[in-house]
Amino acid sequence: MNFVQRHIKTWLLTELVRGLMLTGKYLFKKKITVEYPEEKTPLSPRFRGLHALRRYDDGEERCIACKLCEAVCPALAILIESEERDDGSRRTTRYDIDLTKCIFCGFCQEACPVDAIVETQEFEYASESRKQLYYTKAMLLDVGERYKAQISANIASEARYR
Repeated sequence: MNFVQRHIKTWLLTELVRGLMLTGKYLFKKKITVEYPEEKTPLSPRFRGLHALRRYDDGEERCIACKLCEAVCPALAILIESEERDDGSRRTTRYDIDLTKCIFCGFCQEACPVDAIVETQEFEYASESRKQLYYTKAMLLDVGERYKAQISANIASEARYR
């Protein structure tokens, strides 16, 4: 009996008719297509995009060179070198992130005890060469300054989720 039913469905094109009915159901509904460069969809505050290094309000960089972010990175995309200052504190001399290796998991942001490394909501940073996707300390600090307001708003909204 199963063989006969299957052949009847095949000859009557029931799957095709069901598919056309589904297409017809959405044919006259309002379209949800977004014209990307002109329109942008809202992003979740938890979206993880381009990395940034933050500074304190007095201008000093937050990173204390604990190297937790480097240790927790599953892709080994972060490279940190540090040295001790005259006052005994430790600061980074080199903080590099290779975005071609990064999997944007957010572990670096979660591991940082002073919220020095964060991920912004910026996702439009395409480049023509791999060298341009290798972010140095100066570049990361610059990103942090550019998106300072956005980063502060995201951190405030994340505090509500905790």
